[in-house]
Amino acid sequence: MKPLQGKTVLITGGTAGIGKACAEAMLAAGADAIVINGRSRERGERALTALAARFPEAPVALALGDMAQAADAEAVVAAAIEKLGRIDVLVNSTGTNDFPMLLHKIGLDDIPGILQRCLTAQLLSCRAALPHMRAANSGCIINIASDAAKIPTPGETVIGAAMAGIVMFTRALAVEGKRNGIRANVLTPSIVGGTEFYERIMADPFAGKLFGKAVPKAELGLVDMTDLAEIAVFLASPAASKMTGQALSVTGGISAL
Repeated sequence: MKPLQGKTVLITGGTAGIGKACAEAMLAAGADAIVINGRSRERGERALTALAARFPEAPVALALGDMAQAADAEAVVAAAIEKLGRIDVLVNSTGTNDFPMLLHKIGLDDIPGILQRCLTAQLLSCRAALPHMRAANSGCIINIASDAAKIPTPGETVIGAAMAGIVMFTRALAVEGKRNGIRANVLTPSIVGGTEFYERIMADPFAGKLFGKAVPKAELGLVDMTDLAEIAVFLASPAASKMTGQALSVTGGISAL
């Protein structure tokens, strides 16, 4: 029996990058059905085509919407419930694509948007899914943040505040949810290679210099999307059934927090 056999999964931000890698890994681990969420229909349909080609027997559907908007979050979760019947596993891989920038260079009007993309989207997604998990008396939530939540880094004042918010939110949610059989954990990677965002950020003069100094510290190897996806599978599996409220650093040795 595969570890996720019998499980249904909703992955927000699941049409590309880490979210799509999680979809692939969870289907490979036997998930019964998956709904992926994204904002772009074109990108979503490309992801569906790729997943269907690799896993032709597994039902995979797309639910479009911006999870940073309350109405969209509610509609995406409702669509997932309609297609899946229930949500056993919720993976939130949204809102981590803002470039590092020193605080005095960030426009005042830009700060709320960064917080909304990085933090609000995951809060709203969890809030929309929670009543369904409570009704089932079961559920697994996996949020994806970054090590900016734990390590003060130049250029990541606002991003770090949002990521720290995700970590504390997840821990508090774990305490609230345990009576209803709901677990919540968070992954905090540092630099993730092999993504479109990695290529863009390394080409940026400030961010590329900042992260270029960190890459050699990953002496265990630079983390890639597959590494994170496999850990997400573990967290969703029976092997992690007693784990909740944990913030797991996955950095290849860049940090050891």
